[in-house]
Amino acid sequence: MADRTIPGQWGGDRILGRSQRTAPGTLVERTTRTTPLVPLQAKGAVSVPRAYARALPALPPTLTKRLTYDQGKEMGEHRQFTIATNMQGYFAHPGSPWERGTNENTHGLIRQYFPKGTDCAAVSLAEIKGVQGELNDRPPQVLGWKEPNQVFQRLVALEG
Repeated sequence: MADRTIPGQWGGDRILGRSQRTAPGTLVERTTRTTPLVPLQAKGAVSVPRAYARALPALPPTLTKRLTYDQGKEMGEHRQFTIATNMQGYFAHPGSPWERGTNENTHGLIRQYFPKGTDCAAVSLAEIKGVQGELNDRPPQVLGWKEPNQVFQRLVALEG
């Protein structure tokens, strides 16, 4: 979906670490650019959807419409996520990262903190949440220089 003006459209992915064995997960709300970073204890098809569902707070239905993901095996059990969150799950076409552009751009920002080759197993929960805080307090031009957290909380208040 190309229209970023409709809240509740999320993108999801993982940031792979050294040897592609470790990976924090990312969720990005496309309208507000709010980004929960999800520490993953495992990267399998059962654990990843479960961790993503736990990472999202209870939100109004208008803010949890859909999650678009790449073709990774880790979302093979995506129905768990849909049941837990009432969000519809969609998959981007293979080799089409532009279909998840907001998520890909956010990964570029996250790589400033966790460059390729980082051993994510050595990254603490406090570090992950610290980066999450910085991302969500960083005012991008696309939001009129407002912080993603502010814009998202305003939507929650309006929709709640």
